[in-house]
Amino acid sequence: MAASKPVEAAVVAAAAPSSGSGMGGGGATAGPGTGGLPRWQLALAVGAPLLLGAGAMYLWSRQRRRREAGGRGDSGGLKRNSERKTPEGRASPAPGSGHPDGPGAHLEMNSLDRAQAAKNKGNKYFKAGKYEQAIQCYTEAISLCPIEKNADLSTFYQNRAAAFEQLQKWKEVAQDCTKAVELNPKYVKALFRRAKAHEKLDNKKECLEDVTAVCILEGFQNQQSMLLADKVLKLLGKEKAKEKYKNREPLMPSPQFIKSYFSSFTDDIISQPMLKGEKSDEDKDKEGEASEVKENSGYLRAKQYMEEENYDKIISECSKEIDAQGKYMAEALLLRATFYLLIGNATAAKPDLDKVISLKEANVKLRANALIKRGSMYMQQQQPLLSTQDFNMAADIDPQNADVYHHRGQLKILLDQVEEAVADFDECIRLRPESALAQAQKCFALYRQAYTGNNSSQIQAAMKGFEEVIKKFPRCAEGYALYAQALTDQQQFGKADDMYDKCIDLEPDNATTYVHKGLLQLQWKQDLDRGLELISKAIEIDNKCDFAYETMGTIEVQRGNMEKAIDMFNKAINLAKSEMEMAHLYSLCDAAHAQTEVAKKYGLKPPTL
Repeated sequence: MAASKPVEAAVVAAAAPSSGSGMGGGGATAGPGTGGLPRWQLALAVGAPLLLGAGAMYLWSRQRRRREAGGRGDSGGLKRNSERKTPEGRASPAPGSGHPDGPGAHLEMNSLDRAQAAKNKGNKYFKAGKYEQAIQCYTEAISLCPIEKNADLSTFYQNRAAAFEQLQKWKEVAQDCTKAVELNPKYVKALFRRAKAHEKLDNKKECLEDVTAVCILEGFQNQQSMLLADKVLKLLGKEKAKEKYKNREPLMPSPQFIKSYFSSFTDDIISQPMLKGEKSDEDKDKEGEASEVKENSGYLRAKQYMEEENYDKIISECSKEIDAQGKYMAEALLLRATFYLLIGNATAAKPDLDKVISLKEANVKLRANALIKRGSMYMQQQQPLLSTQDFNMAADIDPQNADVYHHRGQLKILLDQVEEAVADFDECIRLRPESALAQAQKCFALYRQAYTGNNSSQIQAAMKGFEEVIKKFPRCAEGYALYAQALTDQQQFGKADDMYDKCIDLEPDNATTYVHKGLLQLQWKQDLDRGLELISKAIEIDNKCDFAYETMGTIEVQRGNMEKAIDMFNKAINLAKSEMEMAHLYSLCDAAHAQTEVAKKYGLKPPTL
């Protein structure tokens, strides 16, 4: 099974990218009519995606889609909160808000009454758009209010912050909201207004902590706060990933990952075994006699190192061939570019790919393969137009190349162009009828289309298609894996588990299968111990499986083990194969950090497993 195709972001995913997983993310999404998601499945870190990467706002968008489709009303979904612009009468209940007894009670009530009158006058000015006058009134209310009246004082500060907000005086907004929160630590309005002020002041970390507290206090049920959390997490993730990725140390993936990557190509000259007579003079047979030598070149040595799984030496050997402008320069450029992509260095890969594509005298298979890989790189960089152009050019110059249609079909799935994807898979199958992978992915594309459209008859037809594929190609692990995801969607957990077992029998060293099977145990049986055991097994098999670390981290967030979650996310960050993946992982890590800080400051924690 190809654990990671060139279109890196889970080309056959039913939901969204899953780091290091070629089987996609459909397996963890609940099917239609399940009445909500199981608790284990909710990524309670603010902005965190579901376990298989269904996106930061998946829960919210799922509920929204249900409402739009005529499902349950607002009482079952998210609150349609106002924008919290207007001032208010009193704050949320807070300690110390009762009236004191004793001789001075009458005098204090008069002071409080005068403060309330000033506040009410300020509210009128606010509603009339006279914010400077409103600020003067709220300031008077603050000065008149007895200091022990925490709830009232916090309201006055929050109202003045609202007026400052209308004047875009963000520093003053943050200062007054801070006073309000000091008086009433669970004052949602003040926390959210301060979060927005921090956003305007570019204080992303402080903004995230405030909006995290708001999300927890609102039970993750408010659209506005969830959207702000998601926005800030993405900005923080991109910012950190850009710096980290620029200075990261190149890291060679595991041998299993590399072999799976190359197995997704059938018309790739550079991944074909060496021909007789190509082996270098360093290769001796068991009797010590030199093998037949065709010629000595850096490229042929690199190919030999590929066969020996000695991947660290390939780039340097290709460079020797290129520097010498040897006979295999085009092949060496493509092979070097491929390994630059595998270690996550797209910047170095692009010039090599550009050169191969421009070499009109080069073998057309080399140029088409370079276009596929550059197109996949563009898709990874979220440049779908450039990606589409490269795939189309590859089809133009090498129309009989099955790889072009196979990988373009995966691109079309990512772009939600399912009919075009199916047409590409059909062309791939026509050119290469024995392509089990293309047939399995065609079934998945049809299933996804039927599932999204909630078409039961088409779903049944797609499921029947899967049965035919695994019967015709019983050695295709990807067929079982994709079928397992569809079965999970349909709540056929036992059969899905059997399919994952088939995958493991065929490819016992494929770590991602263990992760998917582990997630299935959580959804099916709520068996946390078994799920974690399987994901730990994945890490044991491949300690460079970023998908396993990411999944483990997300589960630890849900268990309330933030320190362990952060450690898992950091391990995944160091293994990320693209800046986009790294940004996503930083978002998860920052969400966990924010929850840790909120727990320290306010004693707020979301529910855990």
